[in-house]
Amino acid sequence: MYEFKLYVVGRTTKSTRVIEELKTLLTSAFDGHYSLEVIDVTQSPQLAQTNKVLATPTLEKVTPKPARKVVGDLSNSETVLLALGLTPE
Repeated sequence: MYEFKLYVVGRTTKSTRVIEELKTLLTSAFDGHYSLEVIDVTQSPQLAQTNKVLATPTLEKVTPKPARKVVGDLSNSETVLLALGLTPE
């Protein structure tokens, strides 16, 4: 099971699009065997600070280890998977 956290700012058009695109990518790549926690940094600034999130969107792969983060544009599926240390299909 893969565990991810996505840090976004508010419920903007951009953040909504990022969430939907990411869900599509993760469902395709992991056949539904993943969890995704979406964290709004405006609602949970302390959580963002604790996890050293300096920009949004930030996607963090929590498990399996090692943890990795991707910051910024998440629209290229292959690039996102490679940055997380995962092999694209």
